[in-house]
Amino acid sequence: MVAAIAREAELQKPYLGNQPIATIYFGGGTPSLLDAGEIAHLLHTIRQHYTVLPDAEITLEANPDDINTEKLEAWKEGGINRLSIGIQSFFESDLRWMNRAHNAGQARRCIELAQAAGFHNISIDLIYGTPGLSDEAWRQNVETALALRIPHLSCYALTVEEKTPLHKQIAQKQKTDVDNEQQARQFTLLMEWLRGAGYEHYEVSNFALPGWRSRHNSSYWRGEKYLGLGPSAHSFDGESRQWNVANNNIYLQEIEKGILPFEKEVLTPEQRLNEHIMIGLRTMEGLDLASIEAQWGEPAKTALTAEAKRFEQAGFLSIGKNNICLTDEGMLRADGIAAELFV
Repeated sequence: MVAAIAREAELQKPYLGNQPIATIYFGGGTPSLLDAGEIAHLLHTIRQHYTVLPDAEITLEANPDDINTEKLEAWKEGGINRLSIGIQSFFESDLRWMNRAHNAGQARRCIELAQAAGFHNISIDLIYGTPGLSDEAWRQNVETALALRIPHLSCYALTVEEKTPLHKQIAQKQKTDVDNEQQARQFTLLMEWLRGAGYEHYEVSNFALPGWRSRHNSSYWRGEKYLGLGPSAHSFDGESRQWNVANNNIYLQEIEKGILPFEKEVLTPEQRLNEHIMIGLRTMEGLDLASIEAQWGEPAKTALTAEAKRFEQAGFLSIGKNNICLTDEGMLRADGIAAELFV
């Protein structure tokens, strides 16, 4: 698989049109299972075929139970300069409920090990709204992250996807279902606590100390081009979206033949505008009205502003001269509001 991804990187070289690479992200699945040599090989291949900027942000997603001093030193030596760690919770009961492989001790210890190895650009994931998570326990989770001096937090409400073991257990009354009111309350508390701690709420689920935003994810939210490598990976060139086949065996067979196994969709102007609304509205800066006018015309800007006014009156949006932003109340309804604004 590593050899195939490296080969795809070579085959996909024309996709970005010689655009310099500002960020690289090893994520989706569990890339921390790769050994340091495999990661180094992929980075070497990318540098062979693309211009990688000297200050590029290079992130590795990692599970706490995969992190040790030897791996950290090898990752750092290989060029990884940012870690995104799936902590989820610092409480043993939460981790057991979510069937996580790591324990509470590993959740804290892996961060301390990463910092000792010289990783300062660290993001962690935290989950709120799990059944049994009290507001006090949620506060302790957040305060633990603050005490560990984590500069970036990605915080998500627990969602129950259909056809998952958790969905089945809830349907069979083996586990308690989520409480939407609890989730909304804990998200509101989160915004209050992190704002008080000096964090920028720069995207609905993401908080960062000044200067520590995820450059990679921010490029998505700005609608910039990106190239994805590997099974199921998605790419975007500004006009079209493509996605690789999900089946590992088919992916390997096609790449071995020198064939890129993807499907492609060319976006209509309306689809591009709707995506712009969806991702732009989620950010702290909100929807840039000048950008909308430049790309889709003054009538599109006028219609969008008019439609947004009812949400402003409800207290969910703030309409300025140059942008439209979600309020704290609006953050609780971001996706629904965006859908209502679609053309």
